[in-house]
Amino acid sequence: MGGMSMDQDNEVFELHKKHTGVLSIEPEMQVSNKKELGEAYTPGVAGIAKDIEAHAELKDELTLSGKLVAVVTDGSAVLGLGNIGPAGGLPIVEGKSLLYKELSGVDALPMAVDQVETDEFVRTIKNISTSFAGIHLEDIAAPRCFEIEDKLSASLDIPVYHDDQEGTAIVVLAGLLNAAKVVGKDVKDLKIVMNGLGASGVATAKLLYDFGIHNLTLVDIHGVIRSDSSEYNSYQKELAQKIGLNVKGQSLDDVIDGQDVFVGLSDANVLSGEQVKRMADDPIIFALANPLPEIDPKVAADAGAKVIATGSSQYPNQVNNILAFPGLFRGLLKSGIKKVDFSLEIIVANALAGMITKPTAEKIIPGVFDSGVADTVTSAIINSTK
Repeated sequence: MGGMSMDQDNEVFELHKKHTGVLSIEPEMQVSNKKELGEAYTPGVAGIAKDIEAHAELKDELTLSGKLVAVVTDGSAVLGLGNIGPAGGLPIVEGKSLLYKELSGVDALPMAVDQVETDEFVRTIKNISTSFAGIHLEDIAAPRCFEIEDKLSASLDIPVYHDDQEGTAIVVLAGLLNAAKVVGKDVKDLKIVMNGLGASGVATAKLLYDFGIHNLTLVDIHGVIRSDSSEYNSYQKELAQKIGLNVKGQSLDDVIDGQDVFVGLSDANVLSGEQVKRMADDPIIFALANPLPEIDPKVAADAGAKVIATGSSQYPNQVNNILAFPGLFRGLLKSGIKKVDFSLEIIVANALAGMITKPTAEKIIPGVFDSGVADTVTSAIINSTK
């Protein structure tokens, strides 16, 4: 087995090797005699199969397809690792599938799909969708992830959710709702600069704008995003046109003055303490790049940042999609809701923020393992239908 990394020697490697991954399939009923065999398989399932033939919707009541989520990746945009390919992406979606089961009881199946062109990818998922109650997309590069999600959502009658988009957007909004309270500012009046407009950045900016936060300056690797720039994809340009700010300057450094909030979904060490000092009073810093944030939290604090969040468990205020997706998909399955739209994302964000009754600079969002997180999200979605 050539080319193995040195990680094969560490405890994590050995743990995954021992179990051949982190998931297995467990039976819901016993098969230890002929009667049970006839109930679980032949001849009993023949009648089930004929009923489903006549009424296809019965499959969701009588087979695993009514409760199974596909967690699908092509490994083209894995956080902190980049394009590591479909096989490389499997440990990520397998881990997500385990979290679904552990945190919300949702059955999920990790799946890797080759990096084929967009329409073929969509056809592949559509062609196997009969087996599933929902599709969770993961680690698919922008801009094609937008098109894949749009086309699947339009063609399937089951929920389609891209965690890098919707999950990130929900948790960022939840954190900002409470961060605004801590600094005594109206959340909708916040001036926000967003650095990094890939899948998560675009989705987050869209949600913030739909929520009513309209003073958004968007910055990516080439600088401030403008609707007439050829350096950006159509989704980024459409977003810039929708927001419509006439921003002077081209770089992050040009636009940082007077900003209330920095939201980074980009790369390590792109924001300096000097830049934080030029922001508005009591600045809010969401430095969410992993494994290293856009600015070291201590540097940000020394420069006057009032509230600091990161994507890391090493610091307070970890903005992590785990807060959203397990309870969210359980809520979708229980409620029968087929689409994840902005209104639903806002409901979930408000529910997460509402778990912190007295926000402080050190606590603006629930912890990943705080009790009741998944239940709160699920209940919010179910209650939205009443």
